[in-house]
Amino acid sequence: MGIIRQGVLGGFRKKTGSVVGAFWRNLNVIKGLPRISNKPATQAQFEQRTKFGFVTGVLSYLSELIDACYKSSGSNSPMNEAVAYHLKEAVTGAAPDFSLDFTKLKFSSGKLSLPSTFTVDATSPAKIDFAWSLDGANSKYKNATDVINVLVYNPTRNQFVTLMAAAPRSALTYVLQLPPPFSGDEVHCYFCFSSVTKKKLHSHSVYVQSITVS
Repeated sequence: MGIIRQGVLGGFRKKTGSVVGAFWRNLNVIKGLPRISNKPATQAQFEQRTKFGFVTGVLSYLSELIDACYKSSGSNSPMNEAVAYHLKEAVTGAAPDFSLDFTKLKFSSGKLSLPSTFTVDATSPAKIDFAWSLDGANSKYKNATDVINVLVYNPTRNQFVTLMAAAPRSALTYVLQLPPPFSGDEVHCYFCFSSVTKKKLHSHSVYVQSITVS
């Protein structure tokens, strides 16, 4: 039973007849109950649903990064924006054997400036050395206090390692500790920057390269 909390003209919650009331993004909304269909899914519908499930499954591992760093648009959440991008730009293969082009993986978007040079290296066992340039004085979209967020993906083990606010931009380097079993595996490396002085200001995330862990 739906409950009206603000008089007959107010919003309501839960199911009432054939509609459902809810409070969504600061709005009172009413949705019709979905119709149950006995028709089997078409091949196109099957492929789209499989692709959607594949993408949301991958991005679920990055939900903390995406929620914090991906720019939302209108009523779309950061995760919805990320899913839409990856469905269009990053999925390869055909159903049911979809895969992700990990050079196109994206977990952040925004206007914060990126360093002109960025490198990764593997000089110590189970560690990745991130290094970048500072590129001059502070500006509207760059500050020495900006922090780097790093991501490493190991396809052999299907495992992500992420760390937010790993180091300030002024540090110029950061050494990420990986799980010891990663030694000898090839991994994909990514980063983005976030402002600590301006709310919700981030850079685009960048795929650096793949590298074999020492």
